[in-house]
Amino acid sequence: MNAIIHARLDPATLAILRELQRKHGWSDSQIVRRAIRALSDVEPRVTKRRIHGLGKFASGVDDLGSDKRHLRGFGSK
Repeated sequence: MNAIIHARLDPATLAILRELQRKHGWSDSQIVRRAIRALSDVEPRVTKRRIHGLGKFASGVDDLGSDKRHLRGFGSK
């Protein structure tokens, strides 16, 4: 599936676009595709946050994380 993008460019950005077209002979679409890929390469990847130590210890209690009875009194003095 192809997507169409419409963008308003300020004069400075339009000048850069035209310079890239003259320099490389690329179309508007080629420049946008290359720019998106280049930005993707330099942006840090977002990874799912993980809980450190999750699954490293065996408690022997199958429902430890889902049964609130196991937490009764936890944190009280």
